[in-house]
Amino acid sequence: MENLNIPKTKYTLMINFNVETGIFEMGGSSYPENAMEFFQPIIKFIELYVSEIGKAIILNLELNYLNTSSTKCLLDIIEILEKYYKESGDVKVNWYYEEDDEDILEMGEDIAEDIELPINLISY
Repeated sequence: MENLNIPKTKYTLMINFNVETGIFEMGGSSYPENAMEFFQPIIKFIELYVSEIGKAIILNLELNYLNTSSTKCLLDIIEILEKYYKESGDVKVNWYYEEDDEDILEMGEDIAEDIELPINLISY
């Protein structure tokens, strides 16, 4: 299995998923015309990683903005990781937000309340 690297664009997130280290990074803003088309390879990668590699995952999220359809796709990713975590997978989620960005902080808090996967809310 190879790493997944997708460069950041004006409309999509930077994706840097490293198979060897288990560190998965997503950053930037996401408001593509078709969010499902953008996120589908990411979701497939994570599903394959948890089923075939099965090692620890650290998901680092440093988000600026997500439109509604991108938020739904991110929730799909979080749900896959939550299921993996409940099945004894080692998963850590670090949710980075700018100190004065209440919207991104609130999104992280809302997600953390709705799932059984620990999310570290980290301001910078």
